[in-house]
Amino acid sequence: MKKKLFITAALLLCFSAVFAYFADLNGKWTGTLAAPDGNEYPLNYTFKIDNDKLTGAGQSPQGSVDITEGKVKGDSLSFAVDVGGVKVINTGKYFSAGDSISLNVDYQGYKMHSTLKRAADK
Repeated sequence: MKKKLFITAALLLCFSAVFAYFADLNGKWTGTLAAPDGNEYPLNYTFKIDNDKLTGAGQSPQGSVDITEGKVKGDSLSFAVDVGGVKVINTGKYFSAGDSISLNVDYQGYKMHSTLKRAADK
């Protein structure tokens, strides 16, 4: 009986720790994406984490796009956004120590990289 209670308590503690870990991803994130043609594009995302699901939106001067296919597993995340009818795949890793996200972007076969930082509240 004690073993069963201990295991249950340990599992609850692990789930709480994982939830708290990803709660840090919630909020606004910004960065800049350098395209292969030399142009730079601002990246602005608002992330919301619910268990292992990532939702939210990306904002640009052209408007807002919803995040689709968002997933979180461990310190890794992935999601897609629609840019002018093109599905753009984003994969990344969250670094809690630096409060940053290393983001790899695949736009029609072009591989790019960016670092997102938490946006300062205004």
